[in-house]
Amino acid sequence: MQISAKADYAVRVMLELAAHGPELVKSTVLIDHQGLPRKFVESILVELRRADLIRSHRGAEGGYSLARPASAISIGQVIRAVDGPLAEVRGLRPHETEYSNAAEHLSDVWVAARAALRKVLDETSLAHVLSGKLPAHVRRMAESPEAWLPR
Repeated sequence: MQISAKADYAVRVMLELAAHGPELVKSTVLIDHQGLPRKFVESILVELRRADLIRSHRGAEGGYSLARPASAISIGQVIRAVDGPLAEVRGLRPHETEYSNAAEHLSDVWVAARAALRKVLDETSLAHVLSGKLPAHVRRMAESPEAWLPR
C-alpha cells in the first residue's frame, strides 16, 4: 500500500482539527502546525468539506471544525474522502477483478488485502491517534518488531 501525500496531509489536518476542537481553527494554524503546503491544504479542505467530515465557517472569526466527534471519524474515511477507495487493482475494486488459469485465486488475495486495510484504517479513529490509545489489534500489529522491518 502506498499512502499518498494528499492522504497523509488530510489525516494530519484532521488530527489538528481534533486537537483544537471544538474551537474553530484557521487554515493558517493547520498549515503552520504541520508544515504543509498552503495550496495543497486548501484543496484538501474543500474535499473534506464535500465529504461532510469538516465544516467551514466564514468571516473574520471563521475557520474549520470537525463535522462530528473525532471518535466518530476513522482514518479510512479521511483517506477515502481525498483518494477514493482504499484498495484498487488496475482501477478496479478487488472484488471486481477476474483471473484465470494459474492466477484464478488472485482476487481472493486482493480482497483479503483490502480487508486487512479496512481492519486497521476503518477501526482507528482520529481520537485513537490523537490520544495514542490505538485499538488493541492495531497496537499489537504496530508493536511487532517485524512490522518495522523494511522489505
